[in-house]
Amino acid sequence: MVDQRLAQAFEGVGEDYDRYRPGFPESAAETILPEPVGAVLDLGAGTGKFTELLIPRASRVVAVEPSRAMLDVLRAKLPRVEALIGGAESIPLPDGGLDAVTVAQAFHWFDRDAACAEIRRVLVPGGVLGLLWNRSDPSCAWDRACHRVAHPAVVTGGDATTASAAQELPGFAFRGRHEIRWTERITRDDYVARWLTVSSFLAADEDTRSAMVAEVERILDTDPETDGRDAFTLPILTDVFVYVADEVSS
Repeated sequence: MVDQRLAQAFEGVGEDYDRYRPGFPESAAETILPEPVGAVLDLGAGTGKFTELLIPRASRVVAVEPSRAMLDVLRAKLPRVEALIGGAESIPLPDGGLDAVTVAQAFHWFDRDAACAEIRRVLVPGGVLGLLWNRSDPSCAWDRACHRVAHPAVVTGGDATTASAAQELPGFAFRGRHEIRWTERITRDDYVARWLTVSSFLAADEDTRSAMVAEVERILDTDPETDGRDAFTLPILTDVFVYVADEVSS
């Protein structure tokens, strides 16, 4: 079940989310859309971190996002994109007008069955659904430790955000999962600021948030790969799940 308190924590962020959150590798967009399409929707688009990679791959790009603060950033950054306020469970678009739908870093916030029904409704038969998430690389001990500050469940079971993606989604046929490895150069200050755009930090009270930031700082001060350094090379994994909409029987 979606934790609405955490989900709503994003409503007031926009510019900081766009500045500090990582983007996505070009190969993730290529995996979902290897050939150009007519119309694509980026659902739960945020500030357009993935949306921008879709512009060269479709004649029409639509972004739907419930946070007005995030959508304002997207509109300023990507004026060619049709940007609409809306949610995954009630997409403000007509039936069957899209060749593809992408969801980057957001599907785990959706009501899965309701969202799948809506996504299926707006897609043409045989249309593509691409789900993707960035996650920490298990080989990077310091980043993994910082992830445990925000997401204690990582200690026991790994990053669970991709668990909402499954080989069986209602109305869709699974076409494959792809893991993309890449790196990002990031300053220490920006790395710490990134955590302040994460839902568990945003939703925490001031004392708890300060303690979480202090723990991230302690990790960076004690790990030999980060201690005393102003910038780091951060390895990132991007998981991409690709589906095709089932044919609708008459």
